[in-house]
Order: sequence, then C-alpha cells, then structure tokens
Amino acid sequence: MLVKDVYLDCFHFEESPLAHYIHHLLAEKKISLDDDMSKLDLNQADHKKVAEMVQRNVLGFHKISTYSLKMNQKNFVFIFAASKLKAVQFYTETFHQPPLNCHEYSLDFELTRGNGVISFRDMRKEFKSFPAVAGYFVRER
Repeated sequence: MLVKDVYLDCFHFEESPLAHYIHHLLAEKKISLDDDMSKLDLNQADHKKVAEMVQRNVLGFHKISTYSLKMNQKNFVFIFAASKLKAVQFYTETFHQPPLNCHEYSLDFELTRGNGVISFRDMRKEFKSFPAVAGYFVRER
C-alpha cells in the first residue's frame, strides 16, 4: 500500500494523529506520496512538532461520532455529535429530559433506509451542522 492511499484513508476514517505524522514527514521530505508504507518510520518525525500540529488541528479535522441515546424501554435516538457529552446535552435540550443511557456507534454501522442500506458515515454527509438527530429506532418486543 502506498503512503498516499493511507494518507487519504486517514481523512476518510478521521485518523488525525497519523495524518499529521504523514503530513509532517512529507513536508520534511522524509517520505513521498508514492513511497510504500513500509518506508514510513514515525521515529523520523519530530514528535513535539507533530503534537503541536495535532493540537492546532493543522489539517482541519472535526471528528463527529454517532451516539445512540435511550429515550425509554423501546425508543432510541441517534445523534451526530463531537462528543458523548455534547450528544447528551443536545438530547437533554431537545427532549427536555436526560437520556437513560448513551453509547457510541461506529460510523461504519449500516442500517436500512428505504430500499437501500446506508452507513452513519455516509448519512453524516447529509448534515451541515452538529449536533443533529440522525434518526430514531424502535425496538420491537
């Protein structure tokens, strides 16, 4: 696998630290995008510089996750938010009560919508601001 493929995957899967390491090593000309990943040696990086880059979010990562919040014994709401705390706050403000629980779901979790299947990662692209309600689920018993 090439460095450029992994670098693009970092953006797709929101792997901020690795993306910043690759960015740093590219800028220092210690690797190129066409190199095989086996040439990637993170020990060649200035770890302090990379930590500062991650802290400043040089590459502009804005991680948004999916959370399932339990409304009652049968009803759940999925919320896109930057953190569990923000999901719970948004839920409480929206529904005027705290959730019974809150669990993070993988963005790659797929669910049926209409006649097709969509992942939370693809669904998230339909939203412009966060936190936001992604949808509801009713457990059948």
